[in-house]
Amino acid sequence: MAGTSKTTPYFEDLLPAMADKLGGDGLMRELCNGFELLMDKDKGVITSTSLKSNAAMLGLQDLRDDELASMVREGDLDGDGALNEMEFCVLMFRLSPGLMEESYLLLQEILEDDLKTAGF
Repeated sequence: MAGTSKTTPYFEDLLPAMADKLGGDGLMRELCNGFELLMDKDKGVITSTSLKSNAAMLGLQDLRDDELASMVREGDLDGDGALNEMEFCVLMFRLSPGLMEESYLLLQEILEDDLKTAGF
């Protein structure tokens, strides 16, 4: 999913391809599996420490502790300093430009259909 070169970090957005191949339910199962791989087994959440312990699996072994902590803060919606499964899934969708674009287009289609049905 992510990696670093010697000069420039990059992110390859694989979620849209996974969604196409696995469907919605399959993608959610894979996200849940990813969460379980990264979580602190005792606490049941992803912490900066558990992310650091598993960073190599994601190609993130070169990230500093403060960068890993920032990743956790980015998705921490309830402010507890960790990511629960829902926060992790929301973050993965937010970080996927392809899935966000598809979601926007689907919402736009639904709204247009609703307007047509309502006679507008």
